[in-house]
Amino acid sequence: MAKLQENRQTGQQAWLNLADAAIFLLDAHGLVESWSPGAERLLGRKGADVVGLPVTALLAADDAARVAALAEECRERGSWTGLLSARGADDAQVGIEAQVVPVTDSTDRAHWLVLAVEASPLQGWQISRAVLERMVTQTPVGMAVVDTDLRFVWSNAALERFGGGPAQNRIGKRLGEIQPGLDAESLEVQMRRVLETGEQLIEYEHIGRPRSDPHRERAHSMSFVRLDDVNGRPIGVCYTVLDITERYQNRQRLTLLDRASQYIGRTLDVMQTAQDLADVAVPHLADFVAVDLLDSVIRGGEPVSGPLSDADMVLLRRAGQQSLREGVPESVVDIGDMATYHAWSPPIRCLAGGGSWRTERLDPLSPEWAANIPGDRHAHFLDLGLHTAMVVPIRARGMSMGVTAFFRSQHDEAFSADDLSLAEEFVARAAVCIDNARRYTRERGAALALQRSLLPHEVPQQDAVRVASSYRPADALADAGGDWFDVIALSGARVALVVGDVTGHGIDAVATMGRLRTAVQTLAALELRPDELLGHLDDLVGRVSDEAATAALRNESAADAPPVAVHLPGADAGVRGSSCLYAVYDPLSRCCTMASAGHPAPAMVAPDGRVHFADLSIGPRLGVGGLPFEAVESVVPEGSVLALYTDGLLTGRVPGEAGDTGTERLRRALETPHVSLDALCETVIESLVPARPFDDVTLLLAATRSLDEDRYASWDLPTDPAVVSRARGMAADQLTDWGLADLVVTTELVVSELVTNAIRYGSGPIRLRLILGHTLTCEVCDGSSTSPYLRHPRATDEGGRGLFLVSQFTHRWGTRYTTDGKILWTEQLLTPNDPDGAEKGPEPSVAGGGGRNP
Repeated sequence: MAKLQENRQTGQQAWLNLADAAIFLLDAHGLVESWSPGAERLLGRKGADVVGLPVTALLAADDAARVAALAEECRERGSWTGLLSARGADDAQVGIEAQVVPVTDSTDRAHWLVLAVEASPLQGWQISRAVLERMVTQTPVGMAVVDTDLRFVWSNAALERFGGGPAQNRIGKRLGEIQPGLDAESLEVQMRRVLETGEQLIEYEHIGRPRSDPHRERAHSMSFVRLDDVNGRPIGVCYTVLDITERYQNRQRLTLLDRASQYIGRTLDVMQTAQDLADVAVPHLADFVAVDLLDSVIRGGEPVSGPLSDADMVLLRRAGQQSLREGVPESVVDIGDMATYHAWSPPIRCLAGGGSWRTERLDPLSPEWAANIPGDRHAHFLDLGLHTAMVVPIRARGMSMGVTAFFRSQHDEAFSADDLSLAEEFVARAAVCIDNARRYTRERGAALALQRSLLPHEVPQQDAVRVASSYRPADALADAGGDWFDVIALSGARVALVVGDVTGHGIDAVATMGRLRTAVQTLAALELRPDELLGHLDDLVGRVSDEAATAALRNESAADAPPVAVHLPGADAGVRGSSCLYAVYDPLSRCCTMASAGHPAPAMVAPDGRVHFADLSIGPRLGVGGLPFEAVESVVPEGSVLALYTDGLLTGRVPGEAGDTGTERLRRALETPHVSLDALCETVIESLVPARPFDDVTLLLAATRSLDEDRYASWDLPTDPAVVSRARGMAADQLTDWGLADLVVTTELVVSELVTNAIRYGSGPIRLRLILGHTLTCEVCDGSSTSPYLRHPRATDEGGRGLFLVSQFTHRWGTRYTTDGKILWTEQLLTPNDPDGAEKGPEPSVAGGGGRNP
């Protein structure tokens, strides 16, 4: 049997079980008068030891000090109930729940009746039903209880703020009946899972449109707890609802900004960066986005500053667009096309003024901002379903480069000030990326233009090879490289084939390439062997690198003076370490001599289609030093194809068989049947070079030719001055046979001067050779290595006019050295007016002395 006592001070209710309670009596002064067996069990003290002691001796020190106050409170209110700490056997503390009631006996003597039970270790103060009811009705958290059929049996007043009507209207209904704008099915799935498993579901986020705000999506945090009866059987689910829309939107904004930082600016392509901006904004911020840029920005130029135009129309180029609808039906122009805007339109006002613009509701009948729209695309905003808009200018470094327009059609919610702030933030990030891409486009365009100007524009006229070439710049992200090639016409109908690769990328690498190409052409004019030419080129590269390093150290050590900006083109690009392959082909002997400075060996395609790579000793790269360069000679059958290339051709990432090497792929590509040299060049490039190569690629194909025996003639001459006349006659007869009677007089003068010079100043044996190609070449070989030089004789001099006359009556002349002497050669154009612009000199006089040796 239990007795219910009410504490009038706290409104707290306590149930004391009289069967287990410790009952003892105190007198008016707080001395123990009687001690029950229950008290003895509770505190472990016998009555004989306790009777007569003050009650303070039975309590802990803190509670003993409260006895007087508790007694006074008990007298005023008629009783007191609460928790105390008592002293049991051996002074052990025992938590008790006590109720004290003032009583009187038959003689009207005052006493205190104390009932005490052991307090539960988890028991604190107990809440009355009234307090609980006030708590659930006044809390801002929506709360509801549904039965096992998921029908409402109770809800608090706070839940009414989320829509669905008063609590009494919910009874017996399911969630979908009172909140049709929510995804009730997914919520009921969570409730059933809690009913079945008994596991609580805490902070489940749900997005929907409640009846309280049907035009906006709201975010709610919901928690579900199963309710069980006294037998542990589930009787329903209690759930709570808290509106977290603001927190959810802030998280979405942060997510969008993070996504923008990850996806915008991944490339240095202006158009792709603009498209990334549109892709990021849809669908998280807008339903349709258009990015329009000034045409000069897309080309890499500087944005226009100041007023854009006084005209009624302004042109912008569509650089990116995205929509929730397939095919982007809202757009009136395609990507890459020009969009013509009215000067009064918000995009142009934002572009000119630099500020953003927002409207919560577009005028449904207002026309498109763009002008000159094709008839099949002309429509009002109402027709397009667009109802709210924002325009944000794309600005960087104080200049406007374009605008981004945001629209909503499928989302009913209008753009807010927070939406505009978010759009401005990630458009500002995109603007920096677009400006970087624009500046890179400009610099890369300048580098490519310089590179195109430095590479050969046409192959010089020569009779040794037919040439096909291809140059593929690296992908836009890799910048312009320093790959180059050259075809140089040499004396004696020979030709030099050159391919090189400069370390690094950018404008410095291109400048270095131009310097190396110029140096090779200068050294080639000296008629050096390939290994000697690379040796001189290696010395030049070493000096340039050392000069750059010395200049840098000098600037660093100049502490008192301001630094001097000394910049050598190519120094930053790594001129040291560049590679070069130099090969010389002679169509008369069909001999090819080549040497390499760190460059891969060329491939050779035989006339029968078989491919092999030259057995070439690869020397160190330019400027590195170490082993000397070695030249290799080999006879090349007529009709063979020499393939010179840079390493970008072998390292291109293209699909292939497992274990394939670049050389194997090149071999298969060169073995492909072809109808022309240009077709073979295109086949190799398409087979080995990806659409967006990671490195520059250069390919030079040279199909060898040989001169027929009737196109050249040679004679061995004795070192006798009398042979000069016979040499002139043999040369004249040969020119007559070739049908070159117009060149007989000039050629006789050339032969006379060169043979006379060899007899006077050289040594035997002497050989005269005439070669008929696209020019007429005259060569005189002797055994001396002494070089003749051109002099300008005075009027009183009797000799010394030989080489001067030769230089006047020929197109060009020079000297090249062999292992056993030298060759003095001249070239004459076959027609009076050559395509090169040289004209035939005046009719020569046979009289005159020979040139002089030093």
